[in-house]
Amino acid sequence: MQPLTTEMILVMVMIGVAVFLFIVEWVRVDVVAILMMVALPLLHLVTPKEAFVGLSSNAVVSIIAVIIIGAGLDKTGVINRMVAPIIRLAGNSASRVVIFISLAVAGISSFMQNIGAAALFLPAIQRISKRLKIPLSRLLMPIGFSAILGGTITLVGCSPLILLNDLLAPFNLKPFGLFDVTPIGLTLVASGIACFIFLGRFILPSGAGPDKESDTAEAEVEPLMAFGEMYELHTPPDFTHYRDPVLVEDLRRRYLVHTLAITEPPDFKVISPPPDTEIRSDIDLVVYGRLEDVQRMAENEGMELKDSLQIFQSDVSEERGGIVEAVVAPRSSLEGKTLKEVNLQDRFRVTPLAVYRKGQTYRAEIDDLPLSVGDAVLLYGSWSRLSLLQAEKSFLFTTPIDTEQMRPEKAAFAAFWLVLALTMVMGFHIQLSVSLMTGALGMIITRVLSIDEAYQSVDWRTIFLLAGLIPLGIATEKTGAAAWIAHAVLQTIGTVQPIVLLTVIGILSTIFTLVISNVGATVLLVPLVVNMAMAAHTDPRMAALVVGLATSNSFILPTHQVNALYMGPGGYRSVDFMKAGLVMTVVFIVVMIGMIYLIYGV
Repeated sequence: MQPLTTEMILVMVMIGVAVFLFIVEWVRVDVVAILMMVALPLLHLVTPKEAFVGLSSNAVVSIIAVIIIGAGLDKTGVINRMVAPIIRLAGNSASRVVIFISLAVAGISSFMQNIGAAALFLPAIQRISKRLKIPLSRLLMPIGFSAILGGTITLVGCSPLILLNDLLAPFNLKPFGLFDVTPIGLTLVASGIACFIFLGRFILPSGAGPDKESDTAEAEVEPLMAFGEMYELHTPPDFTHYRDPVLVEDLRRRYLVHTLAITEPPDFKVISPPPDTEIRSDIDLVVYGRLEDVQRMAENEGMELKDSLQIFQSDVSEERGGIVEAVVAPRSSLEGKTLKEVNLQDRFRVTPLAVYRKGQTYRAEIDDLPLSVGDAVLLYGSWSRLSLLQAEKSFLFTTPIDTEQMRPEKAAFAAFWLVLALTMVMGFHIQLSVSLMTGALGMIITRVLSIDEAYQSVDWRTIFLLAGLIPLGIATEKTGAAAWIAHAVLQTIGTVQPIVLLTVIGILSTIFTLVISNVGATVLLVPLVVNMAMAAHTDPRMAALVVGLATSNSFILPTHQVNALYMGPGGYRSVDFMKAGLVMTVVFIVVMIGMIYLIYGV
């Protein structure tokens, strides 16, 4: 084994710094990656060209294209159309619900970000839990784990697999095809679902079903979209005489009726008025709520309830605005804050109608309710205002936000460009990045997405995380640090069978992905394990594949975005993830190594 050099020591120090910063999170992970991108050439561990090669790598271009294609499919409603039929197929059986929704989420995750697939089904799962009286904790974790496992079905399902071929290129190893991992990924999904079907009663928290306690003003729990309609009313000329002012928020607290629009003298119309807006005499207003609540309000307040929408008929039409569901996203700036604290209505001119949490709907005191990740919030507003809120990315929108901006008429184009991109990869063996970017460009040319929408859909934090860590992998290989660490590890474990070495690599990758990002773990480990495999006379491609797959083995801690999203609604504790995640982790490694052995004969 060659002696340690100064360059090797510096690379190991940089790896240690990166891992430490990933764990303590003093700065964001993408900032850590940019730090590596800048520091490595300054230390002369890579050339300036090598430091920024990640920005033009096939992996980064492929991820940008995949995100744009996924945004196009979402914009046309292709993905949303799958939800209702799948829910109908699931029926009333808990096992069928888990199987059908898990398979759907895994399938969607194989081509788009798994957090999007998981958020899409969350409100539907919450309603199924309430309707069938199944504890939500027994549904969300199996479905969430399936979303993570779905990323292993294709080479574009998750960032580590997209990155894999770029990391193999310096070793002149044959790249993997788009569906080379599909048999392994499908088996992992099937084994994960089977694990919960047969062992769920032992490894999932028992749960007590949806909470029976209610907000004092809450009569019953209902699906979010099913507790009201719009009504127009007129206040009498003496409405404000000899009484305290009546505010918009007073109507909500007293009658569970939400004011969506109001006229202001002389003839102004205000959509989504702030809570402190005063209800004046001789004006018109549109409210949302149950008919009996609106009738009670009209009688008590002396208002005239009209037979239909008149003054506001065009202003609150489906072409102008509507009601949508939005889920509080992981790492959202809204977590732990109330709607009043974030000033949601004043900033975006949208009206919160209800909050759905752990099987319970809150409608009265929602302004003072601290939000948690996974809470579903029902919002009314104009499509333009809702679009601005969606762009902030504090919420994951689970229903279409816009009948005009949504482009269902472009669904055929979106599907065509996806199929064309896949055909170019499989049928003509064109490079993955070129094929996927062709599909993304096609969606822009055919106006499935505008170029601005395409730019906005890309998570640039992920892009810079990937691009910044690639030069660290180059430095690890270029300085000989990867080879030195590989030989040191092999000397420690001695001579072992290839399947044992792959198992060790799988366990090491799993441990790394629990404490740092899966992208970071992949970039750091692939050069290392390729050198280990070469020294041990084992197929280096299989060693790299184990890393690409095992970095999705992130179940023991709620650090993965999907786990974080489902933790709040499911009422899970960290110990619940440890219990079920440990079993899933063992199943994952056993199935992965077994399938690699059967398919590739390692």
